[in-house]
Amino acid sequence: MTRMDRRALFTSGAAAALLAASGLSAATPRSGGRLRLALPREGGSFDQVWRGAVFDTLTEVAPNGVLRGELATGWTSSSDARVWNFELRNDAVFHDGTSIDAKDVVASLTGAETGVVWAEATDLTHVQLELSAPNPDLPYLLADPALVMKSKSGQGTGLYRIERLEHGRHFLGQRVTQHYKDGQAGWLDSIEIIVIPDSNIRAEALRDGFVDVAELPEPKGLRGRGEFIYHPSKDNMALAARPGVGMPKLIGARGPLDDGRIGERWWID
Repeated sequence: MTRMDRRALFTSGAAAALLAASGLSAATPRSGGRLRLALPREGGSFDQVWRGAVFDTLTEVAPNGVLRGELATGWTSSSDARVWNFELRNDAVFHDGTSIDAKDVVASLTGAETGVVWAEATDLTHVQLELSAPNPDLPYLLADPALVMKSKSGQGTGLYRIERLEHGRHFLGQRVTQHYKDGQAGWLDSIEIIVIPDSNIRAEALRDGFVDVAELPEPKGLRGRGEFIYHPSKDNMALAARPGVGMPKLIGARGPLDDGRIGERWWID
């Protein structure tokens, strides 16, 4: 599988800087519990997090900033980086129990803004893509949260299946059993997102223990501000969390919500 170190990742221009999370509650993830997030209605945070919990992409940027396969286990390209071949996992299933195959990948990429002009499922676990122009960064492009893999009926293969979804208002996802990422990610039993438009009320909900994480422009409204974790930092915060929330020490973030991977990467201590 293609693998790049941090320096190569930065120079590729395909991923943003690594952000160190401060004030972490634990170094080792702990299984169990429900993580509750309070997010604004505007800005796309709600969709980013629930989609990141429910759907997978072919590749992903790991918490340490290294590109790795997700639904893809490996890839190769022609010498000019115009024709690509991807090998898929054989143990990933949609939430309705059907196995994902190469035809689902082709269908998911059709019409997406990837530069792909031709795609073919050469067998159940192999996909060949031809680009309109050479692009050595295609594997990074396919880690984009917008390029998720879906079944014909819209099912995902992510660590959390939809228990309840009211677009722009509320999401509840339950952990999938016997997932291919068992033991590696998805520490929470469930993840819940509550949309609260007013940032002051989001701060109150966090302060009073009704939620565990809140998207806040500043720590205004949080009494005893030292009791909370701020991400990426207290001086440049996007999120505030209760001290019992655990998160990776390094987060490969192209956005403040860890590319929507909070559900599978964070935990309750």
